[in-house]
Amino acid sequence: MLGKHHHRVIVLVLLGAWALIQYHKQVQSSEDIKWWPSPWGADDQRGAMNRITAAKVLQAKQLIREGKMYSLGRLYERDMPIGDNRFFSMTIPGLPTTGPLGTNKLVGNDELFNGQLGHVGTQLDGLGHVGKRVGNEDIFYNGMKLSEIGSSQGLKKLGIENVGPVFTRGVLLDVARVKGVRRLPPGYAITPVDLQDALVAAEVVIDEGDVVVIHTGHGQLWMQDNEQYGQGAPGIGMAAACWLIDKKISMIGSDNFGIEVFPPEDPEQRGPVHQWTVMRHGIYHLENLDLSQLAADKVYEFAFIYIPLPLKGATGSPGSPIAVK
Repeated sequence: MLGKHHHRVIVLVLLGAWALIQYHKQVQSSEDIKWWPSPWGADDQRGAMNRITAAKVLQAKQLIREGKMYSLGRLYERDMPIGDNRFFSMTIPGLPTTGPLGTNKLVGNDELFNGQLGHVGTQLDGLGHVGKRVGNEDIFYNGMKLSEIGSSQGLKKLGIENVGPVFTRGVLLDVARVKGVRRLPPGYAITPVDLQDALVAAEVVIDEGDVVVIHTGHGQLWMQDNEQYGQGAPGIGMAAACWLIDKKISMIGSDNFGIEVFPPEDPEQRGPVHQWTVMRHGIYHLENLDLSQLAADKVYEFAFIYIPLPLKGATGSPGSPIAVK
């Protein structure tokens, strides 16, 4: 006879399989449906950050019982995986940069940065990062047209400064663990079944406004095999993205470079999950996380804290998120 736990797992798997079929139908049938105005109003620029209410902050505070902190961000360094045509360079021009000054002979150092700041290393994708060409217009979150908000000095709307500080409940879904592997293979598309299995294993639920971080094990390649890290990655497929959207979360994070699976499920598309989560639903992506210690300690529920740099008009931000239990 099967126990109650086994019955529960079977039910969840069957529901997940049904959801997989339904979500694929939903995506295919609604590809061209207008995605604006936002549920938070036609002028909204914060998207799913609106779900982090005062009550949500207080809920997260209650999760801090031990005071143990986990750094989820990566070191920003010259040889880190970059991808595409991005670049990162930090130098200290002259040693020392200034001085000696005064009778006390003060000396000091400053750094010179040159590169793309918002989309290298651990990075937050803002609502001005991805859009879609519709006719002759490039349209982003809440129907905002690039022809109206675009500027070489920074976006006039949807800049990362609209996000503000993030303090909310975090949930870890360790998909690598439930699949019985240390690292999911590149190109593996995580499904709703996988996410539900991870929820069962963690004995948690996802609430509105949560940040959900997904451990795939791909982060083990960071600074160990950068070439393999950037060639492909496991990540959520479109069905799993829709499953997360239905949970009304605020942000998705993962230990890979793009949250979604790469190469994509449809080889003719590029970044379809980004369009579905960020552009259509205002849910942020936090990429290139280090979730190894969080997963090793089996910390599945925690207070999540992150403050993006308030770069006016920027499309993304670096930063060092932390989990506190």
